[in-house]
Formats: sequence, C-alpha cells, structure tokens
Amino acid sequence: MPDSSSYDLNRANWDERAPLHLASREYAVQSYVDDPTRLSDVVAFDRERLGDLHGVKAVHLQCHIGTDTISLERLGAQVTGLDFSPAAIEGARDLAARANSSAVFVESNVDRAVSALGEGRFDLVYTGIGALCWLPDITAWARTVSSLLTPGGRLFIREGHPVLWAIDEDKTDALILGYPYFEQSEPLVWDDSSTYVETEERIRASVTHEWNHGIGEILTAVLDAGLTITQFVEHTSVPWEALPGRMYLDDNGEWTLTEHPERLPLTYTLQATKTV
Repeated sequence: MPDSSSYDLNRANWDERAPLHLASREYAVQSYVDDPTRLSDVVAFDRERLGDLHGVKAVHLQCHIGTDTISLERLGAQVTGLDFSPAAIEGARDLAARANSSAVFVESNVDRAVSALGEGRFDLVYTGIGALCWLPDITAWARTVSSLLTPGGRLFIREGHPVLWAIDEDKTDALILGYPYFEQSEPLVWDDSSTYVETEERIRASVTHEWNHGIGEILTAVLDAGLTITQFVEHTSVPWEALPGRMYLDDNGEWTLTEHPERLPLTYTLQATKTV
C-alpha cells in the first residue's frame, strides 16, 4: 500500500472532493433518486460487455460516491462498494438510501479489502475510470482482486489508458509524453486545488501522489495473480475532456480527439476470470 504520507495526502484530498462532486452538475446525483432506471455514463458505456448481472455478487473497488455502484445494482448485481474516503462513503450511503438502492458501502483501502470484505466472496470485481493511478503497486492490486474473487469469478475494469496518463496536457502543439509510462517507486506529486467538476470551491488539501502503470505491467499482474484474460479492448474515447481544446463531445457522450483519433488510445476495457 502507499506509505502513510501518500495515503493520508490522497485521502484528505478525496474527502474534500466528495461533497463537491455530490453537489455537482456532472455527477447529477439527484437524477439517480428521480429516475430508478438511471445508469452512470461509465456503466452504460460497457453495459453490453458487462452482460447479465442478475444474482451476481459484485464488489466495486474505489467506488467514490457510488453512482457506478448503484448503476451495477440496477443491472441486477448484489453489490458492495469500497472506498478509502469516509466522506465519499457517507455520501454514497446517503445516495443509496435516497435512491432506494440495496448497495452496501464499506470504508477501506484497497490493499485491506480482503480483510474488510472476506476472501473468495465475489463473482465480480469491478473497477472504473481513474482508479489505478492512485495505487503504487499494480501487482499487489491484482493479488487483492484474485483473493476477493470466487473460482470462476470475473474482473471487469475500464480505465484511462497509461499512454494518456503519460501525456503532458500543457503541451498543446503536439502529443508529448511528459510523464512516466511505466510504474515507478516514487510517485508523481501534484499540487492542484481544483477538481474535475465545475465548482468555485478550492481544495485545501491540494497535494496528491499518483502512479502510472503500463499496459504490459497490468496484464502481467493479472495473469500472475491466477486470472485468465478474456477481453482487452482499447478505445478512442474517454468520459472527460482529457486534453482540453483538442477534443470534441461525441454522440455517445464521451470525448474524442478532434484530429487523428486513431493515433491515441484513451481508455481500455479489460476482463479476466479467476482460474485457480
């Protein structure tokens, strides 16, 4: 797991983000209360790949305020959301109660998920966009996923592509790799008082630590943890304007490069099953 300084910095940052996201237009949490069929855009994007979830015992790692978690439950899953931010978990529980959702939310760091939830209990481990960059060790993450899954259980992840995470978005005249593609022992240190929703509020706990993980590192970690990869798809779209001024909002509600979208993978979907 991250050392205590990284963990404490990141949790403080997400504790401040959670209420801003709950109040934001982008997350639109009231829509989940008003419309019992409402799915998050992230879950809707992969709905066909997710398949029939009725009766599936699922855990959503790094669930934040629970909009994707509740969406999985609306597809039939018996779902538990896990997140290290107490403010996010409090918001998720409140949203679930107001939206008449049976989703359960547990406060825990990912590396302690097995202790918090139990070993071999889940048919599905789900992880969404923008999660892996907060974890320093992709091998440890994959072992946690495998430990949570029952034999034959499935990992499902859609994530930002590590090539995208490595691009320096401030270099607007070309696509420049300005940050590590491969996992490093030392984190990238950011100091940013903003968040990714529209708000006039500034975050006081503005310093965060992040890590990138190459595609090969991710796939190898999954394989070494005893899972068999059943699907890997790279996408040319992403749910937010990752490269401002160089993207357009497409018909699916995602952002795509305006020029030569075929040159850059922006996200990927990975599925794997536990074989041992």
